[in-house]
Amino acid sequence: MRATVIATFFGVFLTCTYTAKEATKKTKKAKLYVPQIDCDVKAGKIINPEFIAKCPPGCQDVKHRVYGTDIYASFSSVCNAAIHSGIIDNSGGKVLVQKVAGHSGYRGSFSNGVRSLSLPRWRESFLVSEGKPRKGVTYPSTLEYSSSKSTAVKSEPKKPEQDLKGMKSADTSNTSEKASDQGDTARKERQTTPVPTPGTEMATTTPTPTTTTTEPSTTVPQPTTTPAAPRTTAAPAKARPGLHRGRDMGSSSVHPAYASVVAAAARQVQAAQGRGQNTAFRGTSTSASNRNILLHNTGFSSKEELNPKPLEFISQGNQNCKVDLSFLMDGSWSIGKRRFQLQKRFLGNVAQALGIGSAGPLMGIVQYGDDPSTEFNLKTYANSKDLRNAIEKIQQKGGLSNVGKALSFVNKNFFLDANGNRGGAPNVVVVMVDGWPTDRVEEASRLARESGINIFFVTVEAAAQSEKQNVVEPNFVDKAVCRTSGFYSINVPSWFSLHKVVQPLVKRVCDTERLACSKTCLNAADIGFVIDGSSSVGTGNFRTVLQFVANISKEFEISDTDTRIGAVQYTYEQRLEFSFDKYSTKQDVLNAIKRISYWSGGTSTGAAISYASEQLFSKSKPNKRKIMILITDGRSYDDVSVPAMAAHQNGVIAYSIGVAWAAPDELEAIASDPAKEHSFFVDDFDNLYRYVNQLIQNICTEFNSQPRN
Repeated sequence: MRATVIATFFGVFLTCTYTAKEATKKTKKAKLYVPQIDCDVKAGKIINPEFIAKCPPGCQDVKHRVYGTDIYASFSSVCNAAIHSGIIDNSGGKVLVQKVAGHSGYRGSFSNGVRSLSLPRWRESFLVSEGKPRKGVTYPSTLEYSSSKSTAVKSEPKKPEQDLKGMKSADTSNTSEKASDQGDTARKERQTTPVPTPGTEMATTTPTPTTTTTEPSTTVPQPTTTPAAPRTTAAPAKARPGLHRGRDMGSSSVHPAYASVVAAAARQVQAAQGRGQNTAFRGTSTSASNRNILLHNTGFSSKEELNPKPLEFISQGNQNCKVDLSFLMDGSWSIGKRRFQLQKRFLGNVAQALGIGSAGPLMGIVQYGDDPSTEFNLKTYANSKDLRNAIEKIQQKGGLSNVGKALSFVNKNFFLDANGNRGGAPNVVVVMVDGWPTDRVEEASRLARESGINIFFVTVEAAAQSEKQNVVEPNFVDKAVCRTSGFYSINVPSWFSLHKVVQPLVKRVCDTERLACSKTCLNAADIGFVIDGSSSVGTGNFRTVLQFVANISKEFEISDTDTRIGAVQYTYEQRLEFSFDKYSTKQDVLNAIKRISYWSGGTSTGAAISYASEQLFSKSKPNKRKIMILITDGRSYDDVSVPAMAAHQNGVIAYSIGVAWAAPDELEAIASDPAKEHSFFVDDFDNLYRYVNQLIQNICTEFNSQPRN
């Protein structure tokens, strides 16, 4: 009798086990069919916020433009960006693309055989990673394009039943996207699996697919460790068999000791949530689901996981304020000990309000007196608490208030890669001044601005009327800052009211859209146009040339501190139409170009190059790229090679554009090396417009290939 019962029980057990295995096989996730895209497809043309696509071979080509490093502007080629980042090579492959918010600046670089370009700003960005699906995300088998002309997408051939699966998958994705749009939490956090409890049934198949969108940020988004709220109250309980097995466990049940660790972790997270904490930890995961993912991804056994590492706090920081920030702290004797303490308290409060962290703002401090010195650089402290403690320990230097000397020091020594400068974050300097500087600041400030540094001044207890004769440089703030609108300067009547400007200052330095001094290929050049006005051009064609000059000029950011434009017209003789310092707004420059009158005469291009070198580029500002763009329609009556070589040796980057009867050998002699990237030829004046974008792209490529001044 007993043997019969045992045999029956054993038979039922085997039947259930077989049935469970078969059910698992049937419910396995359907194979993901990855759509193929062409090399020239830009991320911005695809509507899907996250997708996997297959790139064909041969996408490593300069014609497929890439803008940025690590984070790319959305009008970059997806496939060439993936090659630049090292995700795939020129043989092609699968790429995971995630859309993120636009940025105020994209840094160009050379990586994996691809030259990416810099860009001041763009409305949307994207990230690329290995083409493997993330858990909980359903990926489309066809992609939606913003243009109706591009709705057809290449994909691998599918059987009819696979089409139905794809439709079902797409429907699920759309439903999830709608649900995501309705809740702020879904937009801000990645969903995690709830902690298993007796009242929460957990399936042995893949989780219900959801599509989540990432919070716009300036770094690669990382999944948060805060778990999604479970549907039922979590309580310690005996683990269910067959759930979340580790690779090395060998048994279908969860180790009892491991189950207790999971429960303890769950209680710890709930307690932290109850206190309103939202922090990230390294070492022990803060959710049971993350612990299970760790087991699956790394192959750790349950024994290894029974000895968790201590919790280590990591500050990501305020991701809406990614700036590299240096405070110039006034350590002169004029400030006194009490006010020096007030200054330290102010800097500590600013550090707290900024939200210092690896994905947000980083802050260093330079103290100045007679001479400046770095108290700590950008990479010394990665959270506000440690930074505040360090500020409290700073000792006063004493000496004069040599602000100009301090600005020169920062420009040359502070914003270096070795000191934690991130490249993709704007460089910002905030100068604290008690009263007024004891040296001149205008020249040092100009050089700092032209290196891309945004300068803010906080002046406290400015000179009274009777003291103004003691000020070395009147209106020193207006001479130092990028714009004189008041955005870059704050005046405080007393050190005792300094606390009132903490929030206004933080708001300004974090407003990256208004940080106007960041140096890019569009705002860091003196561009001189050398225009052929010979009789062979003719009046109508000359107006076409002027339109070409205007179309190039209007793409740049023009001001006395940004890009400046000058123009020379030549025949046998030369005429300076306007110099670099003549006009400081884009509209004034465009109006001046329109007013240039046609001269008519012979063609002495060599003499014109020498004239432009003397009258334009010899007066170019330090740290400006000197760019000459020469347009001619015929062979010169004089030699061009010697004047062109002299210009090149003086740092002039020369572009030559030839029309109709222009001599190719002269165009190459005029152009900088490599000539094929600096010289162009068109058969007709009406085709000049075709080279506007190409010329600007080449100027930006030239800019990115040069070291930072």
